[in-house]
Amino acid sequence: MLVNAANLDALRVGFKKHFQNGLGQASSDWKNVATEIPAMTKEQKYGWLGKLPNVREWIGPRAIQNLSQHDYSISEKPWELTIGVDRDDIETDNLGIYAPMFQEMGASTGAKKDTLVFTDTLTKGFDLPCYDEQPFFDTDHPVLDASGKITSVANTDGGTEAPWFLIDDTRALKPIILQRRKDFVFTHMDKLTDQNVFMNNEFIYGADARFNAGFGFWQMSWGSKQPLTAANYAKARANLMGMKGDHGRPLGIRPKLLVVGASNESAALKILNNEMAAGGETNEWKGTARLLVTPWL
Repeated sequence: MLVNAANLDALRVGFKKHFQNGLGQASSDWKNVATEIPAMTKEQKYGWLGKLPNVREWIGPRAIQNLSQHDYSISEKPWELTIGVDRDDIETDNLGIYAPMFQEMGASTGAKKDTLVFTDTLTKGFDLPCYDEQPFFDTDHPVLDASGKITSVANTDGGTEAPWFLIDDTRALKPIILQRRKDFVFTHMDKLTDQNVFMNNEFIYGADARFNAGFGFWQMSWGSKQPLTAANYAKARANLMGMKGDHGRPLGIRPKLLVVGASNESAALKILNNEMAAGGETNEWKGTARLLVTPWL
């Protein structure tokens, strides 16, 4: 192929199309557990996470509910993926290898939000802190009881096995926050006068984005590394549905989503789908939650 501006423009269109195809085939499991929040700055503060708004009887003046109790923030991260196309491959029409490469480029960038939300955030919630400076999944989150005294509340029962999560995904803010400043954009340096062509005999195509993930309300999810049994599932449901905010206010949590990895798929299917339990009795937990089996855990 003759290397000129017209042919390079045509190649770019083809490469971008393969990239978009791969991007469109990527999963979006992350949307089940994360709320996407657009950002205009590199760092965004979420001090309002310290207080869930509560309706009160209007007696006297309005009581302004302060939403700046904590200093929790999420700083964006830049991401990139770049592919070089050798000029010799264009001149010799050796381009067949690049179609799957650019499609995989799209798939990889499309999957980044999944890996960020599940692998780098949700799974690490047993160690990483949330707005109250405790690990997101912890046994002693500080909460004020009905008398105003600080008490400890758990949203995990620990363990050492593969993690699973029970989540209320019905609220406006899900357990994970996906803070987005810029989605992946296909870019290129493929002019004959570009320095990379002159120095390295290579045309460059890439994609870049700016986003990061952090934690929302810990009260809306239960993380466990205990065996996924009916008893442990029942414990998680009871604890979540019994969650209270400050001063003993019920939060109305409805655990509707069970998130597991491949190793817990069989156990989860038995709990949520089987008519009968292991002992032959009716399975009381059938249909009590939607199942998400994700490869990113």
